Amino acid sequence: MTGNDPLRVEDDIVVTMAYRLSVDGEVIEDSESEDGSRIEFIQGAGLVLPALEDQLYGLVVGDQKDITLQPEEGYGVPDPDAFADIPRSEFPSEIPLQPGVELQLKDEDDELQYAVIESVDNQNVRLNFNHQLAGKVLDFSVHIVSLRTATPEELEHGHVHDEDHHH
Repeated sequence: MTGNDPLRVEDDIVVTMAYRLSVDGEVIEDSESEDGSRIEFIQGAGLVLPALEDQLYGLVVGDQKDITLQPEEGYGVPDPDAFADIPRSEFPSEIPLQPGVELQLKDEDDELQYAVIESVDNQNVRLNFNHQLAGKVLDFSVHIVSLRTATPEELEHGHVHDEDHHH
């Protein structure tokens, strides 16, 4: 390593990446949009989908790559058991009981669970606990914005420390 070799994406490198994620031809996340943010992560630390990470090795700053992940490589295939019928009476009145409404619920262990209302009938609300991208093919378009070597502290903690928010 002579210091002026261009860094490549490899384990323990901090990657700043702009990306766009499309599902079924529709852009659902775009880090270049108004409210989008680039993601910064330590390669190899498992902070992004492993199959996505695998495709980034060897890229250099300025590289762009289109990466398609099958459902198994993304958020899995929908689990037919990840549905629950909950009596309507258990929902607070301010929740609109309509298909497609996303909810956050606490489970028995007080863990936050996400669910989407699948269907509603007179008695019950059927909730779908599958990740909303389960079963979807994910089309990523990524752009490597910057690379640097992770600090020993970052490696110890397994995530990026950004002290400087001055951009």
